[in-house]
Amino acid sequence: MPRLGVNIDHVATLRQARGVMYPDPLTAAGIVELAGADGIVCHLREDRRHIQDRDLRLLREVIQTRLNLEMAATEEMIRIAIATKPDIVTLVPEKREELTTEGGLDVIKSRTSLKKGIQHLQKEGIPVSLFVDPSRDQIKASEDVGANVIEIHTGHYCDARTPAEADEELKRIFDAVGEASHLNLQIAAGHGLNYVNIRRVAEIKEIEEFNIGHSIIARAVLVGLDRAVREMIALIK
Repeated sequence: MPRLGVNIDHVATLRQARGVMYPDPLTAAGIVELAGADGIVCHLREDRRHIQDRDLRLLREVIQTRLNLEMAATEEMIRIAIATKPDIVTLVPEKREELTTEGGLDVIKSRTSLKKGIQHLQKEGIPVSLFVDPSRDQIKASEDVGANVIEIHTGHYCDARTPAEADEELKRIFDAVGEASHLNLQIAAGHGLNYVNIRRVAEIKEIEEFNIGHSIIARAVLVGLDRAVREMIALIK
């Protein structure tokens, strides 16, 4: 059965919008765990637009499931990860001006620097996932640089404007999953997944984990966080 990791970044986004102490991502993480999620995901961005260093430290201390730290592959973030010891690090591309992560890592272009960062983290006992587009070449490169896991970027499928376009993007995901399975990589998926488009992706048995944030937090505003998490778990499991 696939796992659900819930990204709580946008709880912190709401807090940072007013510069106050609430809502607290730590409280949200507790509710998410009680609702049955398998892990907590947070992205410590270089510009600290939502999750803060203090949030990360406290999350590491109190969550009972699994902490997945998303971050850019910079020296600063690698130092923070080694000090914090999350259960897994997911390396993602990051641009200051973007609203959210816009695509997967270009592992081929950044092969040397990524391999060095991955080795540094793994030496400290931290497994590494790479967030990549559904591309056979990028997945082959991910295996080559030593990644433990690949997380397939599902954003293009989720943003498809026509059924035909969605079918085409879903086929790319299927092909990427096949390549990752052939290379014995663990497989996760995420970005843009919601309560409608998750259904077809959840049918791909080789995907072991879905990491979902915005749609769950958005639904929680209307129905509550506990219910929003339980409803997503029901759809993927």
